[in-house]
Amino acid sequence: MKIVVAVKQVPERDAVVRVAADGRGVDESDVAWTMNEPDAYALEEALQLKERAGEGEVVVLCAGPERVQSTLREALAKGADRAVHVVTPEAGEGSLGERDSLDVARLLAEAVRAEAADLVLTGLQSDDLGAGQTGVVMAELLGVPHATLVLHVELLDGGDGRRIKVKRELEDGWMQHVEMALPALLTIQSGGNRLRYATLMGIKRARQKEMREVQAAAAGKRVDEVVKVSPPTRVKRTEMLTGSADEVAAKLVERLRFEVKVL
Repeated sequence: MKIVVAVKQVPERDAVVRVAADGRGVDESDVAWTMNEPDAYALEEALQLKERAGEGEVVVLCAGPERVQSTLREALAKGADRAVHVVTPEAGEGSLGERDSLDVARLLAEAVRAEAADLVLTGLQSDDLGAGQTGVVMAELLGVPHATLVLHVELLDGGDGRRIKVKRELEDGWMQHVEMALPALLTIQSGGNRLRYATLMGIKRARQKEMREVQAAAAGKRVDEVVKVSPPTRVKRTEMLTGSADEVAAKLVERLRFEVKVL
């Protein structure tokens, strides 16, 4: 079985992010980059699926400028067999920042099509934009069935190994189990597995593994437009609780539970 995992490189969650001078993006001049966390769970699910099957190949795929190779190397160090880098400019025309979700999905789908994968995994959404569209659009472009919010994937015994069973997370703690035929595409929910760390031996082996570069196609016409990016507005508010001690305590607990959500 060949599994392709599409990952994205995003700013670290704790990175200090500043709005760019044009007000339509993020200043990337001194941003620290890392693998998108939901995509890390997709990679972990692929590696565990291969280990349970006892065979197969995990190919990690990422689009972006030269810097994304560090994220691809991390995936190789964790156990992926090969990497494919869809090369885009750092900035300007053709860069990821100038492409919408549909155009990015086209880039990734073209690379996946060349691999003839049995299963494609992506994270549910990206930590930076959070659109949650790329994976499902890829499935449509590839013409394969898909499932979202997947926590676990199981290969079904059927002789040909062409069917899987997935566990999906629904609302209010409900789960759904769905059987699917391969090839298929799944978007993986965070938290389904415990993420592994790259070992020293894995880092050494990653240097010898194949990383193939593919030049990205020219950007298509955007179907959306970013008008303005701004940091969240901080608002301070003071509310005086009145009444007896018991009434004030009850009101305080209610606000901590339903508004602050710390209880």
